[in-house]
Amino acid sequence: MSDVTRDVFDDKVTAWRQWQDAPWGRLRYTLAEHNIGRHLDGRRLRILDVAGGNGVEAVRYAAAGHQVTLVDYSPQMLASARSLAEATGVGNRVSVIESDVAKLGDVVEAGAYDLVLCHNLLPYVSDVESTLACVLAPLRPGGLASIIAANAYSEPLRVAIREMDLTAAYEALDATERYTQTFSTPVYPRTADEVSAALRRLGSGVLGHYGIRSVCDFIPDDQRKYDASFFAELERLELALTDRVPFLLTARLFHLIASAPAE
Repeated sequence: MSDVTRDVFDDKVTAWRQWQDAPWGRLRYTLAEHNIGRHLDGRRLRILDVAGGNGVEAVRYAAAGHQVTLVDYSPQMLASARSLAEATGVGNRVSVIESDVAKLGDVVEAGAYDLVLCHNLLPYVSDVESTLACVLAPLRPGGLASIIAANAYSEPLRVAIREMDLTAAYEALDATERYTQTFSTPVYPRTADEVSAALRRLGSGVLGHYGIRSVCDFIPDDQRKYDASFFAELERLELALTDRVPFLLTARLFHLIASAPAE
């Protein structure tokens, strides 16, 4: 179902890990976990991480005591996920499966998971609704889906403020394609409105809408974000803004928490 060949991700494991370790990557994981935590009750969960890559998120949840199944179609990402889980001491709580999301129903049990993570998948697929249908099918009744994607509304602001290229910012307003440097490939811009509408058509309700990195990506001085004191203040501000309008509307990433489809 992904429109991007798996070798794109196989070749970028190191670059992806560097991005994850950077301040903006660390914020992404902290904020996502914070937002999801608002909707959990402390129980141990069965979690499905769709397109989970090198396992950073899966391992975080496994370390908290949850049982996690990670599905991805990149062999190199999966090998990295296995190594990370073993090195962290949670190999017994992380299972990895090689599969495309379109074949998810062939490799995982329907209606069996408490939480499904769909993070950074939708920009790489042309058919959002069909992808979401595959992602939602493994949820048990009453389960939750967490969906994160780059926010198309943030791109014109980012280009205008960081790059001071007003022509490119204007062109980004209605662009149907953008480029991701980390994986060196074109992706589809998405909005929370678009994805929320697709979820409703599938019988799923949106329980929460959050923004991830409401200010970080608009601050031009990336080097200062590595300063521990500055980063601590940045993280505090980001946590305060994640559920506040209007900031969540133009955050670099949108984050939706959705219910399992009604039976």
